[in-house]
Amino acid sequence: METPVEEKRIGNYLIKIFQDESPSDPRGDDNLSKMVCFNDRYNLGDKHDYRKSDYDSWNELEADIMKIEKPCVIVPLWILDHSGISISTGRICQWDSTMVGFAFITKEALKKEFGYKRIGAIQIKKAEDFLKGEIETYNQYLTGDVYGYEIVEVSKCDHDCDHEKFMDSCWGYYGQEYCMKDAEAVVGHYIGKKEPDPTDKVPAVPTEA
Repeated sequence: METPVEEKRIGNYLIKIFQDESPSDPRGDDNLSKMVCFNDRYNLGDKHDYRKSDYDSWNELEADIMKIEKPCVIVPLWILDHSGISISTGRICQWDSTMVGFAFITKEALKKEFGYKRIGAIQIKKAEDFLKGEIETYNQYLTGDVYGYEIVEVSKCDHDCDHEKFMDSCWGYYGQEYCMKDAEAVVGHYIGKKEPDPTDKVPAVPTEA
Protein backbone atom coordinates (compact mmCIF):
# COMPACT_ATOMS: atom_id res chain seq x y z
CA MET A 1 0.00 0.00 0.00
CA GLU A 2 1.12 3.58 -0.64
CA THR A 3 3.03 5.19 2.22
CA PRO A 4 1.31 8.19 3.84
CA VAL A 5 3.08 11.53 3.53
CA GLU A 6 1.85 12.43 7.02
CA GLU A 7 0.14 10.73 9.95
CA LYS A 8 -1.48 12.12 13.08
CA ARG A 9 -2.95 10.26 16.06
CA ILE A 10 -5.88 11.85 17.89
CA GLY A 11 -7.18 9.68 20.71
CA ASN A 12 -8.05 6.28 19.22
CA TYR A 13 -8.11 7.67 15.69
CA LEU A 14 -5.28 7.79 13.19
CA ILE A 15 -5.28 10.21 10.27
CA LYS A 16 -3.26 9.21 7.22
CA ILE A 17 -2.55 11.80 4.52
CA PHE A 18 -1.71 10.54 1.02
CA GLN A 19 -0.78 12.31 -2.17
CA ASP A 20 -3.69 12.11 -4.62
CA GLU A 21 -2.23 10.23 -7.60
CA SER A 22 -5.18 10.86 -9.91
CA PRO A 23 -6.65 14.29 -9.14
CA SER A 24 -9.21 15.83 -11.46
CA ASP A 25 -8.13 18.79 -13.60
CA PRO A 26 -9.50 21.95 -11.92
CA ARG A 27 -9.83 23.57 -15.35
CA GLY A 28 -12.69 21.16 -15.90
CA ASP A 29 -14.59 22.87 -13.07
CA ASP A 30 -16.68 26.02 -13.30
CA ASN A 31 -13.94 28.67 -13.27
CA LEU A 32 -14.37 32.41 -13.38
CA SER A 33 -11.18 32.80 -15.42
CA LYS A 34 -10.20 31.51 -18.84
CA MET A 35 -6.75 30.25 -19.84
CA VAL A 36 -5.60 30.39 -23.46
CA CYS A 37 -2.39 28.39 -23.79
CA PHE A 38 -0.18 27.02 -26.54
CA ASN A 39 2.53 24.45 -25.87
CA ASP A 40 3.94 21.66 -28.01
CA ARG A 41 4.57 19.27 -25.10
CA TYR A 42 1.68 19.82 -22.69
CA ASN A 43 -2.07 20.28 -22.94
CA LEU A 44 -2.59 23.28 -20.70
CA GLY A 45 -5.40 25.62 -19.73
CA ASP A 46 -8.87 25.57 -21.25
CA LYS A 47 -10.31 24.58 -24.61
CA HIS A 48 -10.46 27.55 -26.96
CA ASP A 49 -10.77 28.53 -30.62
CA TYR A 50 -7.52 30.50 -30.90
CA ARG A 51 -4.89 29.04 -33.25
CA LYS A 52 -1.17 29.44 -32.70
CA SER A 53 -0.56 29.70 -36.46
CA ASP A 54 -2.62 32.92 -36.59
CA TYR A 55 -0.10 34.86 -34.49
CA ASP A 56 3.52 35.89 -34.91
CA SER A 57 3.98 36.97 -31.29
CA TRP A 58 2.42 36.83 -27.85
CA ASN A 59 1.65 40.54 -28.18
CA GLU A 60 -0.57 39.81 -31.18
CA LEU A 61 -2.44 37.12 -29.27
CA GLU A 62 -2.93 39.43 -26.28
CA ALA A 63 -4.26 42.20 -28.54
CA ASP A 64 -6.73 39.76 -30.10
CA ILE A 65 -7.90 38.55 -26.66
CA MET A 66 -8.38 42.16 -25.56
CA LYS A 67 -10.45 42.88 -28.67
CA ILE A 68 -12.58 39.72 -28.63
CA GLU A 69 -12.95 38.86 -24.92
CA LYS A 70 -12.82 42.37 -23.39
CA PRO A 71 -11.18 41.21 -20.15
CA CYS A 72 -11.09 43.40 -17.07
CA VAL A 73 -7.86 41.68 -15.98
CA ILE A 74 -5.33 39.66 -18.00
CA VAL A 75 -1.93 38.19 -17.04
CA PRO A 76 0.73 36.20 -18.93
CA LEU A 77 1.27 32.53 -18.05
CA TRP A 78 4.72 30.95 -17.80
CA ILE A 79 5.68 27.37 -17.06
CA LEU A 80 8.85 26.15 -15.40
CA ASP A 81 9.67 22.81 -17.05
CA HIS A 82 12.18 21.06 -14.83
CA SER A 83 11.48 17.61 -13.34
CA GLY A 84 7.78 18.34 -13.78
CA ILE A 85 6.03 21.59 -14.58
CA SER A 86 4.71 24.51 -12.58
CA ILE A 87 2.78 27.52 -13.81
CA SER A 88 2.91 31.17 -12.74
CA THR A 89 2.32 34.70 -13.98
CA GLY A 90 6.04 35.52 -14.19
CA ARG A 91 9.26 34.04 -15.47
CA ILE A 92 10.82 31.94 -12.70
CA CYS A 93 14.03 30.82 -14.37
CA GLN A 94 15.88 32.27 -17.35
CA TRP A 95 16.66 28.87 -18.88
CA ASP A 96 13.74 26.55 -18.06
CA SER A 97 10.82 29.01 -18.15
CA THR A 98 8.60 29.31 -21.21
CA MET A 99 5.65 31.58 -21.86
CA VAL A 100 2.57 29.54 -22.75
CA GLY A 101 -0.31 32.02 -22.97
CA PHE A 102 -2.65 34.21 -20.96
CA ALA A 103 -5.19 33.94 -18.16
CA PHE A 104 -7.98 36.48 -17.90
CA ILE A 105 -11.42 37.26 -16.53
CA THR A 106 -13.93 39.02 -18.75
CA LYS A 107 -16.14 41.89 -17.64
CA GLU A 108 -19.19 39.86 -18.63
CA ALA A 109 -18.15 36.88 -16.47
CA LEU A 110 -17.53 39.15 -13.49
CA LYS A 111 -20.92 40.84 -13.84
CA LYS A 112 -22.70 37.52 -14.18
CA GLU A 113 -20.96 35.96 -11.17
CA PHE A 114 -21.50 38.82 -8.73
CA GLY A 115 -24.39 40.77 -10.23
CA TYR A 116 -22.32 43.91 -10.83
CA LYS A 117 -23.88 46.69 -12.90
CA ARG A 118 -20.55 48.35 -13.58
CA ILE A 119 -16.88 47.45 -13.31
CA GLY A 120 -14.68 49.81 -11.28
CA ALA A 121 -11.47 49.59 -9.27
CA ILE A 122 -13.05 47.53 -6.46
CA GLN A 123 -14.50 45.00 -8.91
CA ILE A 124 -11.21 44.74 -10.80
CA LYS A 125 -9.34 44.05 -7.53
CA LYS A 126 -11.81 41.26 -6.78
CA ALA A 127 -11.20 39.82 -10.26
CA GLU A 128 -7.43 39.97 -9.71
CA ASP A 129 -7.78 38.03 -6.44
CA PHE A 130 -9.95 35.38 -8.08
CA LEU A 131 -7.54 35.04 -10.99
CA LYS A 132 -4.58 34.64 -8.65
CA GLY A 133 -6.40 31.94 -6.67
CA GLU A 134 -7.42 29.95 -9.74
CA ILE A 135 -3.87 30.05 -11.12
CA GLU A 136 -2.51 28.87 -7.74
CA THR A 137 -5.00 25.99 -7.70
CA TYR A 138 -4.00 25.01 -11.23
CA ASN A 139 -0.35 25.12 -10.24
CA GLN A 140 -1.06 22.81 -7.28
CA TYR A 141 -2.68 20.38 -9.69
CA LEU A 142 0.30 20.48 -12.08
CA THR A 143 2.87 20.07 -9.29
CA GLY A 144 1.01 17.24 -7.53
CA ASP A 145 0.15 19.30 -4.44
CA VAL A 146 -3.18 17.45 -4.12
CA TYR A 147 -3.99 15.09 -1.25
CA GLY A 148 -6.52 12.81 0.35
CA TYR A 149 -7.00 11.40 3.83
CA GLU A 150 -7.98 8.12 5.42
CA ILE A 151 -9.17 7.84 9.00
CA VAL A 152 -8.94 4.59 10.96
CA GLU A 153 -9.93 3.71 14.50
CA VAL A 154 -7.10 1.96 16.33
CA SER A 155 -7.70 -0.74 18.95
CA LYS A 156 -5.67 -3.55 20.49
CA CYS A 157 -6.23 -7.10 19.24
CA ASP A 158 -5.80 -10.32 21.23
CA HIS A 159 -2.08 -10.47 20.48
CA ASP A 160 -1.50 -6.91 21.74
CA CYS A 161 -1.05 -5.52 18.25
CA ASP A 162 -2.87 -2.58 16.71
CA HIS A 163 -6.04 -3.31 14.77
CA GLU A 164 -7.20 -0.59 12.37
CA LYS A 165 -10.86 -0.17 11.50
CA PHE A 166 -11.51 1.99 8.44
CA MET A 167 -13.77 4.93 9.22
CA ASP A 168 -13.65 7.50 6.43
CA SER A 169 -11.70 8.93 3.49
CA CYS A 170 -11.85 11.89 1.14
CA TRP A 171 -9.67 13.04 -1.78
CA GLY A 172 -8.99 16.04 -3.95
CA TYR A 173 -7.64 18.54 -1.42
CA TYR A 174 -5.37 21.26 -2.79
CA GLY A 175 -2.68 21.63 -0.15
CA GLN A 176 -1.57 19.16 2.53
CA GLU A 177 -2.41 21.48 5.44
CA TYR A 178 -5.99 21.98 4.23
CA CYS A 179 -6.42 18.21 3.91
CA MET A 180 -5.21 17.60 7.47
CA LYS A 181 -7.45 20.31 8.94
CA ASP A 182 -10.53 18.80 7.31
CA ALA A 183 -9.59 15.32 8.53
CA GLU A 184 -9.11 16.67 12.07
CA ALA A 185 -12.61 18.15 11.95
CA VAL A 186 -14.04 14.76 10.98
CA VAL A 187 -12.18 13.05 13.84
CA GLY A 188 -13.51 15.71 16.23
CA HIS A 189 -17.02 14.79 15.08
CA TYR A 190 -16.37 11.10 15.81
CA ILE A 191 -15.00 11.87 19.26
CA GLY A 192 -17.92 14.18 20.03
CA LYS A 193 -20.43 11.48 19.13
CA LYS A 194 -18.83 9.03 21.59
CA GLU A 195 -18.74 11.46 24.52
CA PRO A 196 -21.88 11.46 26.72
CA ASP A 197 -24.15 14.44 26.33
CA PRO A 198 -24.12 16.37 29.68
CA THR A 199 -27.67 17.51 29.00
CA ASP A 200 -28.97 13.96 29.07
CA LYS A 201 -30.69 13.26 32.38
CA VAL A 202 -30.22 9.90 34.08
CA PRO A 203 -33.59 8.54 35.24
CA ALA A 204 -33.89 8.58 39.00
CA VAL A 205 -33.86 5.21 40.74
CA PRO A 206 -37.17 4.74 42.54
CA THR A 207 -36.91 4.33 46.30
CA GLU A 208 -39.00 2.17 48.49
CA ALA A 209 -41.78 3.91 50.37
